[in-house]
Amino acid sequence: MNKGLVKISPCFEDVMPQEYKELVEKGSYGQDYGVADLGSFKELIEEHPLCAGCGLALSMRLILASLPNPESTIIVGSTGCSALAFSQVALHNIHSLFGNQNAVATGLKRALKLRFPDEIKDVVVIAGDGATADIGLDMVMQSWFRRENITTIMLDNEAYANTGGQESGMTAEKAVLNMAPKGKNFPKVNLADVAQVAGCAYVATCNPAKSRVLEKAVKRAILAAREIGPTYVQIYAPCPTNYKLKPDEVLATVKNREKEGTYPTGEFISAKAQELFESLEGGSK
Repeated sequence: MNKGLVKISPCFEDVMPQEYKELVEKGSYGQDYGVADLGSFKELIEEHPLCAGCGLALSMRLILASLPNPESTIIVGSTGCSALAFSQVALHNIHSLFGNQNAVATGLKRALKLRFPDEIKDVVVIAGDGATADIGLDMVMQSWFRRENITTIMLDNEAYANTGGQESGMTAEKAVLNMAPKGKNFPKVNLADVAQVAGCAYVATCNPAKSRVLEKAVKRAILAAREIGPTYVQIYAPCPTNYKLKPDEVLATVKNREKEGTYPTGEFISAKAQELFESLEGGSK
């Protein structure tokens, strides 16, 4: 995509907030940036509406810094906390109805392939645990069954955080929330295993405390989706508001969960994906 397409129309420049001007002027388009370069470019408006310490906000920043081709990437999101930040990024994005994000992404990817057969157009779904593992699970899994060439990224804050703190299928067993005062009475859905069985070529679980691991997972997922089929990345992104965490306790919580083994980091690589990665990465894992 031509970088000129994201420029602000001259007739609106005098009324646009400075932050939005900087988002266009100092964004990632046309640059080979990664998570190590965060701070040297602008990927998300500083005054975004997500809560202080929000795991989603940090994860979004890392995802945006990990995209292999941001100029030709379209994010398909869904209702939830993460959707509040989509309008704060310099990236094409679609806000779909709650739960149908993978259906929208499927149609979009197919249309782009027909319209631009010789160009790379990455379609990446980014949605919360409610939209991915609960209300949207049918459409998510159907896209996997059909081997659609899209990447699905779940921002897992283990709650319906945007609507008061109800438990979701991804909430850990016995967790107590504002609207689950007695604690959840069944285990967390193991969607990573479901994704593997459903046919995803690459599956990863990661967290924002390990930024390089997250970056590698996102890049691998998108590259594998281009060539092979559906891929899935699950990112643990704690909600400080509903889990009563101070902003500076979020990353400590992430690290503790991984250390305890209750939210491990890992990846599944299919044989075809392994062959692709070896060709692209020189055999590195």
